[in-house]
Amino acid sequence: MTQITKREVDRILALSDAFGPSGMEDAVSALVRAELDGVLELTEDRMRNVRGELNPDSSGPKIMLDAHLDEVGVIVQAIRPNGTMNFLPLGGMTAGNLPSSLFDLKAADGSVVKAAVAAKPPHFMSASERNSAPAIEDMVLDCGSVSDKETREDFGLGVGSFGVPAVKAFYKEEKGLFFGKAFDCRIGVAAQIETLRRLKGEKLPCRVQASFAVQEEVGERGVYANYKALQPDLMICFEGCPADDTFQPDYMIQAALRKGPMLRHFDRSMITSPRFQKYALDLGRAKGIPLQESVRSGGGTDGGMIHTEGIPCIVVGIPVRYIHSHHCWCTAEDYLAAVDLAAEICRNLDAEVLAAF
Repeated sequence: MTQITKREVDRILALSDAFGPSGMEDAVSALVRAELDGVLELTEDRMRNVRGELNPDSSGPKIMLDAHLDEVGVIVQAIRPNGTMNFLPLGGMTAGNLPSSLFDLKAADGSVVKAAVAAKPPHFMSASERNSAPAIEDMVLDCGSVSDKETREDFGLGVGSFGVPAVKAFYKEEKGLFFGKAFDCRIGVAAQIETLRRLKGEKLPCRVQASFAVQEEVGERGVYANYKALQPDLMICFEGCPADDTFQPDYMIQAALRKGPMLRHFDRSMITSPRFQKYALDLGRAKGIPLQESVRSGGGTDGGMIHTEGIPCIVVGIPVRYIHSHHCWCTAEDYLAAVDLAAEICRNLDAEVLAAF
C-alpha cells in the first residue's frame, strides 16, 4: 500500500472542515472542483451536484464512482422571544449526543455564528425529567442573544439558517489517525478524488465517471440527477461507514478501524449485487488489499437509490467511529485501501466482466 501524501492529508482536513450540511453543499462542491482541476472536466448543477467523465472517449462499461458531499447538520425552525432558536436535524442525529454541543450557524452575510445546544438545566427539572432523555424538540440553539430582535439583526440568524458541528479537524501523523466532523462522507469524497487522480492518463477497459452528490443524508436526493446525466452501467459508492469496533462483541465487529474498507452485503436500502460484490472481494483479496464484509440492519447509501434502476452497485465504506456526531475518527490506512480497491476495479472491469453480472 502506498503512503498517504501531505496533499491528501491537507485535502481530507479541508473537506472535513468545510461547511456543507444537506442543502448547502456549495463550499464542498467548490473544493472538489478545485482538487480535480486539470484531471477531468466537471459540471455542477443547480443543486450543487458535481459530475463528469475521466475518459469519455474510451469504450467499455461506464462505471460511476459516487460519494456524497453533504453532512448531517441542523436548520433553524423558529426564533423564540428570548433569542434562542428551535431547530430541526438535517439527517439522522441522536438527541442524547446534542446537549452542550456547539454548532456553527451560517449568518445572512455569510459569516459563522457559534451557538450551543441547550436543554433545561437539572436545577429546574422535575424528577421525571431528570430520569429521561430530552427530545430534540425540547432543546434550543443559543448564540448568546437575549431577544429575537438581537438574534435576527445583530447575529444575522433567522428561520432557515443552516448549521454544522463546530469542530476543527486534525491529523495525528505518527498514528495515521484523522479526527474531525463530516467524515460521513468527506472521507469518501477524498477517496474518490484520489482514485480519479491516480487513474488519469491510464488506459482503462471502462469509462470512469465521477458523481459527487448532494442531500444524501435527507434521502439520497442528489445522486439520481447524476445518474440520469451519466447513465452508468455500474456504480461504486464510497461511504464513511459507521465503525462498530468500540461497542459490539468481537463476533459482530464488521467495520473496525485499521482492517480495511467494509463492503456491505445488505442494509435497509439495498441488497448488494452479489455478483459485483464477489468480483470486488475476490479482486481485492487477490491484490492483497485488506477488506471487511458486513450485513447491516439499518443505514442506507446512494446505492440504494440507483440499484433500483437495474445498476449493479457496491458500497466501499471507510470505517468511521461515531458518524453523525461531532467527534469522529478514521484512519489513513483504511482510506488508502479504499482507493486501492476502487482503482483496481476500474483497471480490470471490462465488458466481459460486466456480462458475467
